[in-house]
Amino acid sequence: MFKHVFLTGPPGVGKTTLVQKACEALVSSGVGLEGFYTEEVREGGRRVGFDVVTLAGERGHLSRIREGAGTSHGRREYTVGQYVVDLPSFESLALPLFRHTGAADGDSRKVFIIDEIGKMELFSQAFIRVVRQTLDGSSCTILGTIPVPKGKPLGLVEEVRSRRDVKVFTVSKENRNALLQDILSTLQECLKHRSQNQ
Repeated sequence: MFKHVFLTGPPGVGKTTLVQKACEALVSSGVGLEGFYTEEVREGGRRVGFDVVTLAGERGHLSRIREGAGTSHGRREYTVGQYVVDLPSFESLALPLFRHTGAADGDSRKVFIIDEIGKMELFSQAFIRVVRQTLDGSSCTILGTIPVPKGKPLGLVEEVRSRRDVKVFTVSKENRNALLQDILSTLQECLKHRSQNQ
C-alpha cells in the first residue's frame, strides 16, 4: 500500500505545476496541506535562480546565479552548475515546516508537499534527516518531486525511488495533463489508508 506520491521527470516538464494543481484540488476537498515548492526566479527573461515558497506564502532564496567571483566570505560554498545555493535561507524556511509532520495530532488527512528533493536541497544534512523521518513517520502523506536520474545517483533520491510505500509518477509533456486525476486518486487512497490505521 502506498503512503507517499512522488513525481519525476525532466526539468521544466511541469512537475511543480502538477503539484500546485493537486494542492488546489486537495484543499477544496478538505485536506490539510503543509510544505514548500521551488519556483524559478526570472529577471529580464532569464532565469537567475530559485526560491523556496511555503504553502503559507513565505518566500526565501534557494539559489542564485553567481555574480562575479569571490563572494563567499570564507563560508563553504555549495554550487549546482552556475547556481550558488543559499543553505541558511533554505533551511530557515523549509526545516520548521517539518516540525508538525511528526505530531500525531490525529489529523491523518494531511499532505506534506516537498518540491523538490534535488541536488540543491540535498546539501542540507538536516533536510535529509527530516525527510527520512517524515517518510518513515506515520502521520502524514508526502506529495513530492524528485529529479530524473542522471550522472551520479543522489542517495536520498534513490532511496525514495526504491521505497515500496512510494508511488512514483513520471511526468512527460504528453501525459502531464492526464496525470492529475491519477495523482489525486492515489493520494486519496493514501489518506484513506492512513485514517483507517490511526
